[in-house]
Amino acid sequence: MFILTDLPDGFHENPYPHYRRLREDAPACLQPDGSVVVSRYADLDRIYRDTTTFISDKKAVFGPKYGVDSPLYEHHTNSLVFNDPPLHTRVRKVMVGAMNPRALAQMEPGLELLIAGLLDEMEGKAVVELIEAFAGAIPIEVIGNLLGIPRDQRDPLRDWSLAILGALEPQLTPEQEAHGNQSVTDFKAFLRTIIEDRKANPGDPEVDVLTRLIHTEGDHLTEVELYQNCIFILNAGHETTTNLIGNSLALLDQHRDKRAELIANPALINTAVDEFLRMESPNQFGNRLTTAEIELHGLTIPAGTDIHLCMGGANRDPEQFADPDEMILNRRPNKHLAFAGGAHTCVGLTLARMEGRIAVGRFLERYPDYEIQPGAERGGRVRFRGYARLPARLT
Repeated sequence: MFILTDLPDGFHENPYPHYRRLREDAPACLQPDGSVVVSRYADLDRIYRDTTTFISDKKAVFGPKYGVDSPLYEHHTNSLVFNDPPLHTRVRKVMVGAMNPRALAQMEPGLELLIAGLLDEMEGKAVVELIEAFAGAIPIEVIGNLLGIPRDQRDPLRDWSLAILGALEPQLTPEQEAHGNQSVTDFKAFLRTIIEDRKANPGDPEVDVLTRLIHTEGDHLTEVELYQNCIFILNAGHETTTNLIGNSLALLDQHRDKRAELIANPALINTAVDEFLRMESPNQFGNRLTTAEIELHGLTIPAGTDIHLCMGGANRDPEQFADPDEMILNRRPNKHLAFAGGAHTCVGLTLARMEGRIAVGRFLERYPDYEIQPGAERGGRVRFRGYARLPARLT
C-alpha cells in the first residue's frame, strides 16, 4: 500500500515506478487518515472540471493541521489556490489582467538581460551550483518585479517561500511547522511598508500586480486577503519555476541525445518546455475536498474527504500519453497537468513557460557541454519536486 506519510525507500529519487503501481493497482488509494490518492489522468481531469463535487476550500483540513489561530492557517485559507468563488474569482481576475500580453511582452527584454547577466557571472567558474546561481535566482527577480519589491530587499524571500510551501507536505515536524508560521509572520511584516507605500503612490495597473490588487474595481480585497495573496504570488511563482528550470537542466543532462537534438534545433524549445513539465512536474500533488459521497474504482468516498491529486502520476499515464516515460521534445498534443486544470489552472502558466524557454534556451547556447556533478540533491519533498542542490561543470 502506498502511504503518503510513510513513503517507500527511494521515492524521492524516483517516484514514477510507485506512481505506475498506483495507477495500475490502486487508482483510488485509501490512506490511513481517510484521505484518498488519485493517480490516473482521466480521474484528475474529471475532478478538476467538477467544481461542485470537488472544492478547493481547505478550512476543514487546515484547521486540524495548523490550528485555526495560526499564521499558516490564515495564509493557506486565504490564498487563491485554496479558495473557491467568490474570493477565487475576484483575485484570479486581477491576476489574469496583470498577465496580459502587453505586460508579458514588456517583461521579456528584462528577463533576457537578467538571464544573460547570470550566465555571465558563471563564466570561468569550474563548478556552479545551478539552483542558487541560476534556477532559483530567476523567478525571485521576475516575481519581485511584478509586485515592485525593492531589489535590495529580496534576500529573505526564498527562505520564506520554502518554509511556507513546505508546510503543505503531508507530514510536518514541529520545527517545520514553527518555521512556516514564523515565515508568514515575517513576510506580512515585510510587506506592510511596501503595501502602504503603493497605496499612497500607485503604479501602472497594466503591469503592476500589487497596484491592481490594492485598487480592484468593485469588491475590494480585505486586508488579510491582500497580504496573503501577495505572499501566495511570490511563493507560487518562485518555487515551481525554480523547479521547472532545475529539473529541465537535469533531464537534459540525463538524456544527452535529446540535449543534442535541442541544441541542433532550438525551435523545439517551446514544446520541449512542456515535455519537461510533463516528465518532472514541479508540483506533484494537488488537493480537493469532496462535497458529496462518490464512488471511484470501487471505493466509496464520503463527503468531506481530502483527495490527493497525483499530477506526477497522471502526467505519465499511458492512457493519455504514448510512451509516457520517453522524452519526446516535439510531443503533440501534450495536455499535461503540471499547471493543474479547470477553474484553477495556474494563472501564471504563460509567464512560467516564458521563463523556462528563455532560461533553458540561453543556458544551452552558452554552456552546451555542461555536466551535472556528484552531489546533486533532491529537495526531499512530496508535493513539490525539484533540487535543493544541482552542481554542474560548465565546460
